[in-house]
Amino acid sequence: MATDPEAHGTSDDSVGGVGIEVRGLYKIFGPRGKDHVASVKDGMSKTELQEKHSHVLGLKDINLSMPAGSIQVVMGLSGSGKSTLIRHINRLIDPTVGEVIVGGDDVCKMGRRALRQFRRHKTAMVFQKFALLPHRTVVDNVVYGLELQGVDEQRQQSEARRWIDRVGLSGFEDNYPNQLSGGMQQRVGLARALTNDAPLLLMDEAFSALDPLIRTDMQSVLLDLQQELHKTIVFITHDLDEALRLGDRIAILRDGEIIQEGTGQDIVMNPADEYIQNFVKEVNRGRVLLAGSVMEPGASATTNVEIGQSEHLESAARAMSNAGASVANVTGTDGEVIGHVNMDAAIAAMVAEDHRHTSTA
Repeated sequence: MATDPEAHGTSDDSVGGVGIEVRGLYKIFGPRGKDHVASVKDGMSKTELQEKHSHVLGLKDINLSMPAGSIQVVMGLSGSGKSTLIRHINRLIDPTVGEVIVGGDDVCKMGRRALRQFRRHKTAMVFQKFALLPHRTVVDNVVYGLELQGVDEQRQQSEARRWIDRVGLSGFEDNYPNQLSGGMQQRVGLARALTNDAPLLLMDEAFSALDPLIRTDMQSVLLDLQQELHKTIVFITHDLDEALRLGDRIAILRDGEIIQEGTGQDIVMNPADEYIQNFVKEVNRGRVLLAGSVMEPGASATTNVEIGQSEHLESAARAMSNAGASVANVTGTDGEVIGHVNMDAAIAAMVAEDHRHTSTA
């Protein structure tokens, strides 16, 4: 971490206006991490690094663009490096080498004062374990970030109560965390993050500890809020269904490396290797893939059935079946026909190709 608190500041540009750029990021845990970067670049594996040098490879050559106003999901199995990556964005972890550019500033080069201001005003974080202060009421938990910013008490209260209401907890302002369910506690954590009005929202396995129905409900709350707020959200999960529902783009990690990055449609239809194929093979493709992903672009077909390009294949196939049609025209956001999809193509796309990356004898 930089030692001169005045050495690096932050620009006047809006952080939310440019998103996040991660460039050439490596993290090697151990006392001499930098000494082993060259070996890792030359191909030393995570296992070799551990066995030969007692160092742990956390991240390897991460290059990732996270557009402003979008939800970037980072997923992978335990130990893949996903939580390590998100903690580099607000520099809870210092990199071994590399850059994390936010709002034109390299977070990795910020001095202590600039970093403190960046964390207070530009980022907010929601944790898996809620991280609520047990001796504070709901409203007092939610105002905590504004207290650190030095905001006057009247504004603290008005902002906190507004966001408490937005996440569906109106009437619980004076309750304590131990009086709330897990889902309600996570709503408090989300309200606290939103009250800070930070352009970057970092969510590390934020819904993973919740029951399935509550988890789905919280996903809906987040998506509804994002429609209005357009924050840059980095969301960590190990659950592909959650990633596909939330993510504008998804990056899948293994052993600290990005194996594939793209839209959910890209990853489900074109898995990069067997590791990714194993992730996607149990996905209900009919409820994930969109008509626009499998249509034949261009001229319209002779049919009375029209479906939107963002309609899932399952509902598209149902619409054709109900109409007794074998083809449907696909419309764009302006309602104009941009192509067509036939029933056979829709059904074929909904059938997973389990052995696409399996070697044959």
